[in-house]
Amino acid sequence: MTTSVEAALDLLVQRRILALTGAGLSTDSGIPDYRGPDSPPRTPMTFSQFVSGVDAQRRYWARSHLGWQAMQLARPNDGHRALAGLEASGALAGLITQNVDGLHTAAGSGRVVDLHGRIADVTCLGCTQISSRADLHARLHAMNPRFGDGLDVEVAPDGDAALGSVTGFRVAACTGCGGVLKPDVIFFGENVPKDRVARCFAMVDAAEALLVAGSSLTVLSGFRFVRHAHRRGIPVVIVNRGETRGDPLATVKLDAGCSETLTALTREISRDAGTPRRSAPR
Repeated sequence: MTTSVEAALDLLVQRRILALTGAGLSTDSGIPDYRGPDSPPRTPMTFSQFVSGVDAQRRYWARSHLGWQAMQLARPNDGHRALAGLEASGALAGLITQNVDGLHTAAGSGRVVDLHGRIADVTCLGCTQISSRADLHARLHAMNPRFGDGLDVEVAPDGDAALGSVTGFRVAACTGCGGVLKPDVIFFGENVPKDRVARCFAMVDAAEALLVAGSSLTVLSGFRFVRHAHRRGIPVVIVNRGETRGDPLATVKLDAGCSETLTALTREISRDAGTPRRSAPR
């Protein structure tokens, strides 16, 4: 495995690239990651905990209500914009993101698969109706007008927030059937829909290079695509601060920040995007 930017460019230039991104890409937008070098230990709520009853749902929605206020203020950073530019140049065929913040779409990327869903959407566990998180936030604020006043909370990558007491917080129900509302994201212990996974595997199969940015690949949900690319002989370039589970499978690993590295890579790749294509190594 080599570690130079030049080696990464040699693999990526003039090839059909698929990007796989993680929480480390959004840290420059003010959203912390789970497993970065300086990240504190986090224990996100699991799906089984969430469906265990109203107490767990109150705890989740109280914390998430405060976390959403910070999440909705986040804006795309240079890393998001670099990948959107790479798509615009024709070099990036698609993007799979493990993030739920929606910042790739906000940056202008169009070929995005939100592997773990989007925090801006809400689903009902009863009737499966999808609704707007912004609308739910307004309802929760009206039901809990002074909740969290004066608190300075720490926000997690999934929009959760560190919070002690949630006593008195009122939880909103589905406006259609009165059922339990859940953010339309994949909780730990919950499976990604099979059709979404199949679509991602097809994107890997169609790619000539896989560019991983800002992910430790600790969770199988994203790591399986790196493993699949490696098995098919598709070169893998990883840009991430610190070690990742995929390092042994990478052709090139850059231990560096996403924003500056992706900006540099995109500048060179886009410059050569119009030149005749060469065959990808298989």
